[in-house]
Amino acid sequence: MKKSGFMEGAIIATLAIFLSKFLGIIYAIPFNALVGDKGGALYGYAYQIYNLFLVISTAGIPLAISKLTSEYNALNKTVEKEYMFKVAKKVLTIISIILFLILFIFAKEIALFIKGDMIEGNTIADITFVLRCVSFAILVVPILSISRGYLQGHGYISAPSLSQVIEQVVRVAVILGGSFLTLKVFHLSLKTAIGISVFGATAGALVAYLYLANKLFKVKREKKVDTSNLNKEERKEIIKKIIMYAIPFIILNGANNLYNTTDMILLNRGLNMIGLNSDDIEAIISVFTTWGSKINVIITSIATGIAISLVPSVTKSNTKGDLKSVNSIFNKSLQIFFYVALPLAIFISIFSKEVWTIFFGTQNKFGPIILKYSIITAGVDALYILICNGVQGLNKSKLIYVSIFCGLIVNIFLDVPLILLFNKWHLYPYYGAITSTILGYLTSLIIPLFVLKFKYHLSYEDTLKKIPKLLLVYILMIFLSLIYRGIINNIVNRIYLILLLGIIGIILLVIYYFLNKKEIEEIVGSNIMKKIKRRKD
Repeated sequence: MKKSGFMEGAIIATLAIFLSKFLGIIYAIPFNALVGDKGGALYGYAYQIYNLFLVISTAGIPLAISKLTSEYNALNKTVEKEYMFKVAKKVLTIISIILFLILFIFAKEIALFIKGDMIEGNTIADITFVLRCVSFAILVVPILSISRGYLQGHGYISAPSLSQVIEQVVRVAVILGGSFLTLKVFHLSLKTAIGISVFGATAGALVAYLYLANKLFKVKREKKVDTSNLNKEERKEIIKKIIMYAIPFIILNGANNLYNTTDMILLNRGLNMIGLNSDDIEAIISVFTTWGSKINVIITSIATGIAISLVPSVTKSNTKGDLKSVNSIFNKSLQIFFYVALPLAIFISIFSKEVWTIFFGTQNKFGPIILKYSIITAGVDALYILICNGVQGLNKSKLIYVSIFCGLIVNIFLDVPLILLFNKWHLYPYYGAITSTILGYLTSLIIPLFVLKFKYHLSYEDTLKKIPKLLLVYILMIFLSLIYRGIINNIVNRIYLILLLGIIGIILLVIYYFLNKKEIEEIVGSNIMKKIKRRKD
């Protein structure tokens, strides 16, 4: 297999993640038509809890493996690297089994906690059933993730990235095929359809793992190493490193999922406190946990793709003491956010009504309103992912702990009060929950940026000098977008909207590219741009 450099790896990983997330968005259109808002809320209940358990079950080990593999490669410690991988697999298998049993056995108690005081809507039995259906994925996904981390740490980005696409294709096939057969052919319950749909995570992971296991076998066959000569102290040191490297990733990914899970639970309680009926509450929650999040991942997938290449690249440069390279990689990551993720978030926010109508029609009146603001949360979340992963690559774990803890506290304590306050001000109450999340993420961002700048002398000058021109471009693009938005404002036909929004998007993209051509080519790199131009020719 061919290894990839930082930018090439970042682009490959981002494209693969973007494609898999795009499939995750596309399937939501027929899935929404099949199961509706009630089914979407039930699906969201299961997936939010599953994601939280998945973060715990993987214990941050896959990304720690990626980081450690890169570090050991840089130091030519092949034996230590292979022993580390063997130990990590054993530990992860044990943790996965324990977490699976906890979720499966205590599914009812978790369902009661999710439901809160809301009487109507999905029942405790429904939520319990789908939680148990999704729990089986915890037995497979962590082992799949650790295999990806091992290959990524070696610089092999293509195979792990392709495995994500394979996983998503199988998962989507099970979701759509299973729910259609359950509801339309066999005429079974909505609960059964959602149970089969969430089991798609297990099916997708199994197929992707079989593909990746073959690739992993080839790599390990090429680099077969005997680890039996390691002494007891060396083994202890490796195990200690796995734990110490995994903890920051547990906290980083766990915090990200805690934001979403906290919002789901506190939204339920907060909206119930102001007297909204259960149908409206579950329609709103379905936007936050299922339908709206499918669109939001367009933005966060960009950051996730960059982070996959960011962590091992920063770790390698930092291990060698090449701070100039670290600074360059960090700034390029920030620039990709400002030049790609943020403009895309602004575009979706302006055209939120049209984007929502294309995907989910006009049935859910809350969808476009929530998406207009929540997509900005996705933008802030993307920057949060980038910065925290960059900090982890620099081994500044304590800084991650402090910043994430402060951000979570802000979000938890402000969630319900801001829901009540926004309602009192006659604003959309669910905007209060979104605002608390944004404030939490901003807190988690400002702390590391400040500390890295003034304590560790990381320079943002290369990024900051591009901002003034970029702001002017933003203003122009927003102005043009609002003009186009006014032209298509009253169109609700999906086919027309797809065509018109596609044309508008291409026009704005071409203008945006030529206004930032020099900067974009600097970020991407001359070698990659030459390859793209050669392929065009």
